[in-house]
Amino acid sequence: MEPGRFLTYSVPAHLEVQPGHAVWVPLGSRLAFGVALEAQGEAPPFPTRPIAGLVDPEPLIPQPYLALARWLSETTLSPLMDAVSLCLPPGFRRRVHTVFAPTGVSPPPNAPEEARRTLALLTRSQTLLREQIREKMGRAGIRGLKWLVAQGLVRSEWRIERPRVQPKRVPVLRLAPRKDPPPTLSPRQSALLEYLRTHTPVPVALARKEFGASAVQGLLEKGIALREYAPVLRDPLAGLAFSPRPGPPLTPDQQRAFEAVRDALEGRSSQRVFLLYGVTGSGKTEVYLRAVEHCISQGRNALYLVPEISLTPQLVERIGSRFPQGLGLLHSGLSLGKRFDTWWQVRHGQVRLLMGARSALFAPMPNLGLIILDEEHDPSYKQSDTPPRYHTREVALHLARLTGAVVLMGSATPSVSSAFQAQRGEWGWLALPYRIIPGPRGEARPGPLPTVEVVDMREELKAGNRSIFSRALEQAMRETLAQGLQAILFLNRRGAVPVVQCRDCGATLRCPSCDFPLTLHHQPTPTLQCHHCGRRRRPTEQCPQCGSPNLRHLGIGVQRVAMEVERCFGVRPLRWDRDVARYFREHWDILTRLERGEAQVLVGTQMVAKGLHLPKVALVGVILADVGLALPDPFAGERAFQVLCQVAGRAGRGEEPGRVIVQTYRPDHYAIVSAQRQDYLAFYQQEIALRRRWLDPPFRRLALLLFRHTNALRAQKEAQRLALALRAVQASRGLSEIDIVGPAPAYPPREKGHYRWHILVRAPDPVGVLREVPIPEGWSVDIDPIALV
Repeated sequence: MEPGRFLTYSVPAHLEVQPGHAVWVPLGSRLAFGVALEAQGEAPPFPTRPIAGLVDPEPLIPQPYLALARWLSETTLSPLMDAVSLCLPPGFRRRVHTVFAPTGVSPPPNAPEEARRTLALLTRSQTLLREQIREKMGRAGIRGLKWLVAQGLVRSEWRIERPRVQPKRVPVLRLAPRKDPPPTLSPRQSALLEYLRTHTPVPVALARKEFGASAVQGLLEKGIALREYAPVLRDPLAGLAFSPRPGPPLTPDQQRAFEAVRDALEGRSSQRVFLLYGVTGSGKTEVYLRAVEHCISQGRNALYLVPEISLTPQLVERIGSRFPQGLGLLHSGLSLGKRFDTWWQVRHGQVRLLMGARSALFAPMPNLGLIILDEEHDPSYKQSDTPPRYHTREVALHLARLTGAVVLMGSATPSVSSAFQAQRGEWGWLALPYRIIPGPRGEARPGPLPTVEVVDMREELKAGNRSIFSRALEQAMRETLAQGLQAILFLNRRGAVPVVQCRDCGATLRCPSCDFPLTLHHQPTPTLQCHHCGRRRRPTEQCPQCGSPNLRHLGIGVQRVAMEVERCFGVRPLRWDRDVARYFREHWDILTRLERGEAQVLVGTQMVAKGLHLPKVALVGVILADVGLALPDPFAGERAFQVLCQVAGRAGRGEEPGRVIVQTYRPDHYAIVSAQRQDYLAFYQQEIALRRRWLDPPFRRLALLLFRHTNALRAQKEAQRLALALRAVQASRGLSEIDIVGPAPAYPPREKGHYRWHILVRAPDPVGVLREVPIPEGWSVDIDPIALV
């Protein structure tokens, strides 16, 4: 179905359907899952089919979120149902299958042979899906099936999938209503009876553990207790003990920022969107928490978004100590059951403050008053893999317009587009220009930013140093370890070796499904792995092209860094990247071990550049700052500056002064120079001038169109065809302010067995342009991409 399109159905007299209800509807010859979007008082001038039934008796999606889904579909050119599904409970959507079964009537003598064989197959299996018949018999089976259905020899029926997740229910004990005094009881039975009088209901498993199975069975047999099933909440915060802690006094800068947000929450300010710029360690989180406290005190609810699950462990502890009641947690690293239960808690208004990653934005929170977007610059706020391809920031802003909520975004390195909006007065600009350090009594006192030293690795090579550690970084590591402090080493590259090349013929070991080199991983076992499709294979000792055993390893990854740390400094580091930490508990365990001092060195990818607060970290080493800097991408400089400033900000957040050593082959690049000075505004002025010159965002918007196909020629021709259609619209409308770049092979040009071509549209409103051209099936459309390669 086209973006924004929907179907009209009539409501039978026995059903009460409201907007937001999940419904079953007939669609062609099948039953389909749908969501009611709006109700019309008058019947349309065309025939309609009736809704078949309700999936759930309760309307699931309130009106503001239905409007949000329709806006999202229209602005991202994505199917409406894909946008609506984001607002449904996790795991709720179900498919309906059509199954076929014989009616028991014998076929006539003139029945086609393919129909006879199909009927024999169905008779043996009783019921089969159409796909199963095609798999076993091919097209002949489908032709036979159609003939059998037409003759009434086979019937079809709908079969709804079982829900992937349901409310959890466990057996419990309750006291039975009883007037007579209880019969003689054993000591354990008496103890259980007394416990039930004050704690009913009690899970059966707990009663058996504490009082014994015989005591439980005795009370049941004597009619004193009843066994029932009761719902139990799968709470992701269960087992975490929060000690209530008051917030520290605010600094004058924090107070000014909070008061601006407070005035907006109270309706005394026309400004509803704020960008909080604060250097690393300046106390942005405390401003967020004060704003949340004020929002909740007014009877409204708050949403606190973080870019990735790696940010949540420390934040959960800090926020849980301030809001021990009414706190919810929702992100993809949780089990489906926990996400399902938390979603329903949010829907029923039982959560006052919801923390989570970008998916939490779509949980329908009633009476929403405040949306916080922490680390608003982070690229993981952009959903780029599947439609709808949206940016969390833009969705949050529109949700705030629909609900009347205030939006507070914050970062030490705001995205250039966001800073542009604030600098021109569209949003409120709030600033925390100084780092603060907690004093012994919880008071905030000024603290210096870490010193940043840039090392030119070209000079290291000239001096004969072939190590991955410059002389300055090696010395700083030894001093830090000798003092019992901690260090972070950052390299934004997974694995151990990114490229394995033959010295004789020059061939590199590449993925057979992707036009991309295989990365050598040493742990947990040696493997060659493709970071695009996930394919793995055992390492080879010979070149697959010429058979030479003369292979060399080019470049370094984070695993190699960890190995070199152990070899050079005699300490075993912790590693933090996607290969060792995919789920919430794994992130939590790494942070806990660091906070306990179980390791002195942390080696990691971009996860270590997030908003972590580790007071014992005195040194940060950037192994290679140039990763991604030379890509033909208008956002490459911004990404490099942001990650360098963010990872540098992990140093010196405690009593010890911080030191940062950045290793690079491009020490004169403006992003590295600005990062060394930790001067965001200087970087912003240079970057915005470049973008104004080349009409890159925010001066023009972008749309990236990508086509994939297993046939290389088909992919190229389809890309050329769409590019011609776009240029024809441009010429016919006289749209001189639009640039259409390409088509050209994408990067990488082949991925997962598909050849990839892309087209870039640069325009004031690329969505309006693309609506003029039918986009054929097979194309993906990304409006406002944050990376072009």
